[in-house]
Formats: sequence, C-alpha cells, structure tokens
Amino acid sequence: MNLQQQLVQYRRELHRFPELSMQEYDTTQRIKKWLSDVGIPILDLPLETGVVAEVRGRLPGATIALRADIDALPIDEQSGVEFSSEKPGVMHACGHDFHTAAMLGAAILLQQQKEELRGTVRFLFQPAEETAAGAKWLTEQGAMNGVQAVFGFHNRPNLSVGVIGVREGTLMAGVDHFEITITGTSGHAGMPEKCIDPIVIGSQIVMALQTIVSRRISSLDNVVISITRFSAGNTWNVIPGKAHLGGTVRTFQNDTRKKIPELIKSLVDNIAAANGATVKFEWTECLPMVNNSPLFTSIMKQAAEEEGLQVVEAERSLGGEDFAYYQEMVPGFFVWIGVEGEQEWHHPAYRLSEEALDISARYWARLSRMVLDRWT
Repeated sequence: MNLQQQLVQYRRELHRFPELSMQEYDTTQRIKKWLSDVGIPILDLPLETGVVAEVRGRLPGATIALRADIDALPIDEQSGVEFSSEKPGVMHACGHDFHTAAMLGAAILLQQQKEELRGTVRFLFQPAEETAAGAKWLTEQGAMNGVQAVFGFHNRPNLSVGVIGVREGTLMAGVDHFEITITGTSGHAGMPEKCIDPIVIGSQIVMALQTIVSRRISSLDNVVISITRFSAGNTWNVIPGKAHLGGTVRTFQNDTRKKIPELIKSLVDNIAAANGATVKFEWTECLPMVNNSPLFTSIMKQAAEEEGLQVVEAERSLGGEDFAYYQEMVPGFFVWIGVEGEQEWHHPAYRLSEEALDISARYWARLSRMVLDRWT
C-alpha cells in the first residue's frame, strides 16, 4: 500500500466515525495506534482527547509544531459518499478528517527521514477546534512547551488540488460575541401605548448596529457585525417584557476590535434610554486573528514550489480559527490547501478531493525539513 492509499484509508475511517468537540475518544485511540504502528513516540500529557507526538531527528536543532484539528460537527450528513458517517447527527463537514490524515502522512514521511532530520517536529492532533476551546486547552496541558514555531492549514474547496494559498499577515478574523437583553414593560397587544415594547426597541437596535461600520469606523477596516438571534414573547396578543439579541463581530484590525464593544454599548444604551427601557450588554472575546509571521512567507512559498504546487495569494476569511492562540505564543503560519469541493465548510453535502492528501503530506514534510535546516 502506497502513502496515498494509506491516507485515504485513514481519512475514510475517521469520516465514518466522527466525534464532536472534546468527545473525540475513539478518534484519539485511532491516531495513537496509527502513530505507534510506525514507531512515532507519543508525549505523555494529561489528555483525554487529542494526541501530541514527535518525530525526533538524529541531528540537534529547534522544535517546531504542525497542527491538525480532529473534531466533527453536529450535522446530519448528506454527502452521499460510500463512507458516510455512521453516527446520526454528526459529520466531518469541515474536513478535519482530511487535516488529520494529511498530518499523519507528514509524520510518516518525516519518521522515514529522521536520520537526516535536524531538530524535532511535534504533531498536535487537537480536539475541539469547532468550539474554539481546543488550542487553549492543549496549550494548558503543555503541548506547546519548547516549541519555537507553529504551522497549520485548512482545506479550501474553492481552490483546485495542487494549489496552495499563502498570505502574510492577517488571514482569518478575530471573533467576538455579544448578548443584549432589553427590559421593557409588557401588556396588551391592543394597547401598546401602555407598554414599553422591547421588540420595537430591539428592531431599532438591529438596524442601528449596521451604521457603526462606515459611520463610526472606516469601511476599510474589514468589520462585520451580525445579529444572529432575536427572541421575544410567547403568544400572539401580548407585548412581552423582555427581548434578547445575540450576535458576532468579525475584525482584522486590533485597534478597531478594541473600539467596537464601547460603540455597540453606547448605541444600545442610548436607544433603550430614549424608549424608556433598560438594557444589559455582554461582550465576550472569543478568538484572536490568525496572523501569519513574515518570518516564514518566503519559505512557505518555496516549499510549495519545490513540491510542484501552484502558489496563490490566499483570500482572507471572516471565519475564526483557534490556531490563532498558538500564534500568540510563537511565530507561525497558516495556509489554504485546495481540495476542489462543490460546497463550502459546514454544509451537510460537503465533499472534497482525496487526491490532495498525499500532496499535503509531502508539502508539510518538506516544509518542516526546510524550516529546521534554516533555523539551525
């Protein structure tokens, strides 16, 4: 069995048996077995889910990390592939099975080359990327101790197989979450003048929030403010006393990100006060931005070109990625790798081309050798 066939086998087994964030128990055992089968040592860390392993070169050198995420999503699969999920309501709809298999391939290749390898490549098979909890948790367990640089990727269905997207600087957005609770006065729907209607007030807030971009901050600052939840009332003839709104903000500039909460709070407070209501505003910082270090831009491209890949400028994404936590600790780089899918991430019919497995594995093995050689 050649490497491509082996990686397809890995990926399909992972796809058939997906597991949700922090529930990746069987996935963890599979990864450990596959690594142990080729003699790759696993670090003894207090992990119930997730695996940290190392390929240690014969020659002394730095330690770098390659990261793959391993969790699935709460989605009923509709892809129609013969190896579809056997777990109702759970699916690898974001390609984390692909990421895991590709990084297993890189580990196998580097293990075969360890006599010529300078330094150590640590593999982070990380749980709970989809809940934005895994990277921070893995770090707290010691997974990044001694690491001097970190690298990772995400598949991109809108790129062809053999294409890699590289961008220096911010690639994925900072992600924040907010909740707004409006308290008015309930009453009869036929006598709204005797009420303070939180639905009307909430509607004003929804529309007013869209003026922050371009009216309070520059539209060049790449900000998205989205209300994703609006709930109030439970019957047709009563104006409720409360309304609840929730949403998210996505940004690419730290200065702008710091301004947004106060701008939202000021706007919300004033609209509520003008209508005689009270309001509670809660802000939660979720994820920093994926910010690629200029230290590695040229080598990311060079490794791709030496593997015969086409390098393109990566398009930014307003999606979030907890790989960003690692980049707050050490310099790192995150790229797109093309898989030619018809659907975007998180779609129940999500499919990708497995031809990119071997390509991805060989790219990461080559990049690791090049980075370690230059680091030393």
